[in-house]
Amino acid sequence: MSPLLIRAAVPADLPELLTWNAAMAWETESKRLDPARLERGIAGVFAQPQRGFYLIAERDAVAVGSLLVTYEWSDWRCGDFWWIQSVYVTPAARRGGVFRALYAEVAQRARAAAAVGLRLYVETENQRAQATYAELGMQRCHYWMYESGLDQAGPLAGRPGAG
Repeated sequence: MSPLLIRAAVPADLPELLTWNAAMAWETESKRLDPARLERGIAGVFAQPQRGFYLIAERDAVAVGSLLVTYEWSDWRCGDFWWIQSVYVTPAARRGGVFRALYAEVAQRARAAAAVGLRLYVETENQRAQATYAELGMQRCHYWMYESGLDQAGPLAGRPGAG
């Protein structure tokens, strides 16, 4: 098997990132994403690098996977956590070390940037991904995650104080 090359994504990678993010949402959560909104979201990372960055994994000059890193400031630790998001590996490349290589690159960059830690979230039923993350030394946190959408059609729409 040829070695993997990990590189920073560029705007020309947007079509693949769009396809992969949509595929990941469907595979992991059975969610169909709005392609126009998703495209704007991906482009927003390239337009404002303070939001984060994408990495692309290539084998034999063919892109086989990607992930997004975003930042969360921790006042308790006086530094940024780097969040790994939108992980996707093409089906033919799975179990071939693609995520492991992407993760190693993120960890190296995070250390160089003095980040305080790496975080990600995973679907509760995705046992394969959880096992992979554990194999890399990641540990399940004791935090629960909550969210509330703020779109016009979100759960707060029409409630007092939600406007």
